[in-house]
Amino acid sequence: MIEGRFGRGTRIANDSWASLIQVKSPNWKSYITAGGFRSNIPMVQIINRLEFEEGITRMSTGELSPDLVQAELTQKALANLSEHKLFMNYPDPLGMPDLRRAVQAHLSRSGINVPISCILIVSGALQALQLISNGIVQSRSTVYIEEPSYLRSLNIFQSVGATLTGVPMDKSGILPWMIHNQPREGTYSLLYTIPTYQNPTGVVMPESRRLEVLKYCSEQHMPIIEDDVFCDLWLDAPPPPPMKALDESGGVVYIGSLSKCFSPGLRLGWLVGPEPVVDRLADIKMQTDYGVSVLTQQVVEELLNSGIYYQGINSVREQLRRRRDLMLSLLEEFFGDLAEWNRPAGGFFIWVRLKNQVSAERVFNLALKEKLLVPPGSIYDPLYTSHMRLTYGYLSMDVMTHSMRRLAEIVRSLR
Repeated sequence: MIEGRFGRGTRIANDSWASLIQVKSPNWKSYITAGGFRSNIPMVQIINRLEFEEGITRMSTGELSPDLVQAELTQKALANLSEHKLFMNYPDPLGMPDLRRAVQAHLSRSGINVPISCILIVSGALQALQLISNGIVQSRSTVYIEEPSYLRSLNIFQSVGATLTGVPMDKSGILPWMIHNQPREGTYSLLYTIPTYQNPTGVVMPESRRLEVLKYCSEQHMPIIEDDVFCDLWLDAPPPPPMKALDESGGVVYIGSLSKCFSPGLRLGWLVGPEPVVDRLADIKMQTDYGVSVLTQQVVEELLNSGIYYQGINSVREQLRRRRDLMLSLLEEFFGDLAEWNRPAGGFFIWVRLKNQVSAERVFNLALKEKLLVPPGSIYDPLYTSHMRLTYGYLSMDVMTHSMRRLAEIVRSLR
């Protein structure tokens, strides 16, 4: 900035202002756009931001209401844990062995019997999908999904160069014989399915259809990714056994989680598959985060081994059942001539189709002015422009009544 010369005093350097003008920050936009992971679709980005904005009523969010999250029972597990010596070092790449044994016992209740070497502890189902996409999915592969599917609202598989291809459903779930497009030479395909309380439709695949899907995929040498995060949230009767429990060929990779059923904040789930697959994904996980928090792992181990988890699930089911019945009655009262919907047997979503081809995106825009967040069904498949996914799992009963009445008025104004 200044320079001094012997006998000539001190003065401003000739190039000082020029050097200031020439200072430039990196072109971050070019770096951002060069990243390999795709940005989500603009609508989903907007929804994700709005869900955390104060004053917004979240009528479709995929999590339990704060008053349904089992915080007190988690505190009880923490109190029990305080009496034991904690392990606080890095965990086994697959997850802490004692937790995997607890998960092993938990899975056996639904007919999945595997050694703990086939169980990988993950930070929720989303990380399991991310590991699968990075570890066993080739570029230019085809991932077959239900039409519509929650997976459409993410870019996990597309970001590694795979293509999502929708397969039609009926009231019993995906129709495997409708998979007509065979993968290109030198590439592989797989099937991603949510057979129990499918997201967003709530459809439950009966055991007979599960066996058909398994038979078809076995004949095609096509792996199945079974997303079963809602399985414990049955409201009327337990669902059929998981596809993994019926799998005799080792073709199913199974994903489970505590996020939907007990507490989204625990961020812990599990992936079950053949040992070579689990080892491959564990290696990637260790390079990514070096394992799920050991404190969280020990809390979940206590929840499962003590029975506290099952106590909490029973409480959640009871309260969800009341909220589901209320939402169904509100639909009858306010939407009887406006829409059609399913009666979910579990989970916490109701799939609604607006009559007269009313645009769900227009409903979204108008509802947002009323601080109601109701994403259009098109985020789960572009063809579902008149559908909405509503939740009874997040809304309190008072808020649900007011919001459903106001939403019906908005829909009626667009007829």
